[in-house]
Amino acid sequence: MSEPAKNEATITAWHAHVYYDAQDPESRARAARLRERVEARFPARMGRWHDVPVGPHPSAMYQIAFSSELFPGLAPFLMLNRDGLTVLLHPETGRPRDDHTLHAAWLGAVLPLETGTLPETEG
Repeated sequence: MSEPAKNEATITAWHAHVYYDAQDPESRARAARLRERVEARFPARMGRWHDVPVGPHPSAMYQIAFSSELFPGLAPFLMLNRDGLTVLLHPETGRPRDDHTLHAAWLGAVLPLETGTLPETEG
């Protein structure tokens, strides 16, 4: 017997992690340009720049936190405007490990996450 379907109502918000190469000025410039465009268009919460890997993330990145109401506009915007950057898009369901892995969508290359740093549940 298969597992019952998960309820999308468990999604409380979304995160997008924009990855760039901190050693490559052009890569960082593309990340900055995308960030400026998102800030100008969407009321999302922009995270700090991390020029070194942090948490489960294998390279430099910043996070965009946003509500489910913004998803229909912001997700396609990132798809069309990522300018070759890799973006991890995932829901917030209270299960960080699953959200970053099983429930994640990648725009661009799939990067290896250090999932051991992610808890099963928030708490």
